[in-house]
Order: sequence, then structure tokens, then C-alpha cells
Amino acid sequence: MKINEKNLSYFATTEPFDKCGMLNKRGELNKGWQKRWFILKGNLLFYFEKRYDKEPVGMIILEGCTVEMAEAESGSDQYCFKIIFHGPHNRTYVMSAESQEIMESWMKALTCASYDYMKLMVAELQRQLKELEEAKTEGSNDANSQNNAPIAPPRRVAPPKPQNVQSAKVVPEAAPLGGIGENKDPNLLSTFQRIHEMIGAPIIKEIEEYRKLNPSKRSVVSSTGSMASPDGAPLISF
Repeated sequence: MKINEKNLSYFATTEPFDKCGMLNKRGELNKGWQKRWFILKGNLLFYFEKRYDKEPVGMIILEGCTVEMAEAESGSDQYCFKIIFHGPHNRTYVMSAESQEIMESWMKALTCASYDYMKLMVAELQRQLKELEEAKTEGSNDANSQNNAPIAPPRRVAPPKPQNVQSAKVVPEAAPLGGIGENKDPNLLSTFQRIHEMIGAPIIKEIEEYRKLNPSKRSVVSSTGSMASPDGAPLISF
């Protein structure tokens, strides 16, 4: 693989960085410890002689390797770890940090930087997403089955019994007492007058004929059609 050093240097020094900081690195030939400025971007670990250098002095591709703790060696900090590339003729990089917290943060970042680790993480996330989708589908199916279940008809409730309320009886108004003359209805008076003329007139005629035949009978007929005795008491009233 051909690498353009100029583009690689620009990539190494351009933010954002996944992690950066100062670490001690043991040399490959003289086995001495040297302070180096490290920058992690993706699965590439760059190291510089000084912090603001424009070009890195080396690069480590973090694939096919493991990050492990190492025993403290003379001339270094006691918080040591190493990057091991497995297989024949592969190099092991030994580094140390100033504190345990810094060492643990670097070991975690380097372990998660490889492509193999990212592939495993993607596969795990896809598995979790699939489980969530299946659980959601099962929940929606259960909800649909509950919604489609037959609904029992409502129970019929007997209507309330009517209370024993006595129906009000309408009592017709009693007709006023008294004679026919007390009724002030003009229609009734005219009807009675017609009946009096139809029935009373022949009777009055017969009384007058009887009086002519019997002049000794001192009975009189009033103007209303009533026959009275000599003392004035009515004999026949219409």
C-alpha cells in the first residue's frame, strides 16, 4: 500500500482527534524510554517527538493486535502497557503513563480503535436492534389480537318498577243548584222558551175553553202560563 507522506501528515495533525496525550515509549533497538506525543485517529496511532511537530516520526496500525498490561521496567513509570501483534516477526510496543487513570483510558481507547472491534460492535448493535423490533412486533400483534377479540354484549338491566302512584281522578264540577231561571246561559233560555211555546200554548188554550164553560171556577192563568187558584197559589207551573 502506497502512502502519501504529505497527506498522511496533514491527516495526523488535523482535528478532531479520538485521543491525544504524552506517553513514554520504549525504543526498539536501544530499549531506552523516550517521551512522545501520541494522537489517535480511527485505527491509526501516530507519535511525534514534540507536541506541535507537523510530521509524525512513526505510525501504528491497530489491526490484528491486543492491548495488555505490562510489568513495570527500570527507567519507566510503573503504569505500563503494551500493544502486541501476534504472529512471527511481529513487534510489541511497550508504553507507560504517569498515572493509572491515564493508562486505563489509553488502553480502553486503543482496544476500541481496531476495525475488528468496530465490526463486532456493529454486529452486536444490529442484534439488539433486531430483538427490539421483534419485541415491538410481538407487542403490536398482541394488542391487535386483544382489539379483535369478540366483545360480550352488555347485560340487560330490568327497568325500574313504577311507584304506586294513584292516578288523579278528575271530579266533574257539580252543576249549580237552583231553578232553571238561575242559569244565565242565553242559549238555554231560548231553548226553554221554545219548549214552553210548543207545549204550554195548547194547555193555556184548553184552560181558557174550560173557563168559558165553567165560569164559576175562579181560576186564573198568569202571563207566564201558570194556572193559579183564587188565593194566588199556583196550580200548574211550566
